[in-house]
Amino acid sequence: MNIAINGYGRMGRLIRKCALERGHAVTSVIDPNVDLPEVTSRVLSDQSIGDADLVIDFSIPSSALNNIEIISRAGVNAVIGTTGWYEAAGAAEKIVVEAGTGLLWSGNFSLGVNILFHLIRTAGKIMNYFPEYDAMIHEFHHSGKVDSPSGTAEMLSSILIEEIERKGEIVTDSLSRKIAPGELHVSSTRGGSIPGTHTILFDSEDDTIEITHRARNRNGFALGAVKAAEWMQGKTGFFSIDDMMKTIIASV
Repeated sequence: MNIAINGYGRMGRLIRKCALERGHAVTSVIDPNVDLPEVTSRVLSDQSIGDADLVIDFSIPSSALNNIEIISRAGVNAVIGTTGWYEAAGAAEKIVVEAGTGLLWSGNFSLGVNILFHLIRTAGKIMNYFPEYDAMIHEFHHSGKVDSPSGTAEMLSSILIEEIERKGEIVTDSLSRKIAPGELHVSSTRGGSIPGTHTILFDSEDDTIEITHRARNRNGFALGAVKAAEWMQGKTGFFSIDDMMKTIIASV
């Protein structure tokens, strides 16, 4: 594939490296603020996209919808890794459908994390039949992370709430009281340089079952974005990474 990258921060650079290693050509790198030899343009446009088959966008939330419109107008598919724009998802889908192009978005392109989501959904379905087990989530992140709990922990807790009927409310505060049976506690620790660790626990009087994902670096996020670009070849429509994961898992 010919791939254009919009946004050449840390993720953009890892995506370029991963795409080249997987045999793709990175024909355009677009960023208004980065002075590196790989950057071919300061502005996203039909001209800067050039002959790319697809644009991978890891830019800023305020420009996401405008970027989607420019990419779609150019007749090119998109993989959007920018976060914080999802209130405009309906408008984005309308743009993509009307243009007859394709778009895949996700707030987390880590393959391991997306595998974890599917594992936890299955675990939740099973635990729905075993009231002896309580459920809880704890996550660790580096000292510089500004939000708590993480977006990944929020997604995991939403999955458990959907699948375990006896759990109806997510609690993220530090508790100074007894937790109610219908509450799912999601707790967080911040410190050090931890890239991200998420542990889901199912606990009974007799034993504990733990499922843990530990990120070692950001390479898995870049690989997930490039694999999403590969999956989007020849597709039209509005997709999330969950659509991609479902088709992969269904073929196993």
